[in-house]
Amino acid sequence: MNNDLIYQLALTLLPQIGDVRAKALVNIYGSAESIFRAPKRQLEKIEGIGSVRASGIKHFNDFKTCEGEIAFLEKYKVQPLFINDNNYPKRLLNCYDSPVLLYYRGNADLNNSKVISIVGTRNNSEYGKHICEQLVEGLRNTHALVISGLAFGIDTIAHKAALKYNLSTVGVVAHGLDMLYPPQNKPLAKHMIENGGLLTDFKSGVSPDKQNFPKRNRIVAGICDALIVIESAKKGGSLITAELANSYNKDVFAFPGRATDPKSEGCNYLVKSNKASLITSANDLLEIM
Repeated sequence: MNNDLIYQLALTLLPQIGDVRAKALVNIYGSAESIFRAPKRQLEKIEGIGSVRASGIKHFNDFKTCEGEIAFLEKYKVQPLFINDNNYPKRLLNCYDSPVLLYYRGNADLNNSKVISIVGTRNNSEYGKHICEQLVEGLRNTHALVISGLAFGIDTIAHKAALKYNLSTVGVVAHGLDMLYPPQNKPLAKHMIENGGLLTDFKSGVSPDKQNFPKRNRIVAGICDALIVIESAKKGGSLITAELANSYNKDVFAFPGRATDPKSEGCNYLVKSNKASLITSANDLLEIM
């Protein structure tokens, strides 16, 4: 297992080989190890690889970093999920830019029969808090898996409500699993690991830098059956996630707000532009789905 994992980790460290090219190579060779053992002449003939990337594959020698990551995964009971693993979230396989390798710490089934992603502003109003809690309460008998991003605001409210109503909940984070951002959510994250989990495509040591959040959002958008936007400005992570969900042909829903409320401007825009269906309760969501 560790031998396979070393090459899987190495695949994510290759220069100029992102998730799309890495998955294409896995489709051709069947395993990460076979990619590294393939002849350079063969590799450079593959569309999108060429001589420079083929050289990068053949000259890769940072296996010590991979060994260190394996030690971290084993110590903290983090489960690596490679693109062809049985436990890899199957819904993500339909997304062209899904991660070739995920890191998961938890016990929820990422291939649950019903997966709902909930997103919204970090600076929610009382209205947004009430709507979010009411939505999750309405899902309590569905055994749905609730996904969000563990950020302040709507994300945190969604995770807490899921735990309150005995629904598994997974937080998708924009950093390695050797840290927790925001740190104020550490107690919540600990509870989630016991009834859900934490998921990321960043190895240990990666900080929650600004550019990592859009990458995180693609997992939130791709792993679900339906994405619900509770409260959002017209610009920001929630709208990015909704656009991604639409590009993945996911069902997107939004709760409306007052026309003059900046916190609802994004939700109203999604509905007005036919990028989300309007819902006002969990019953609406369940009937449509």
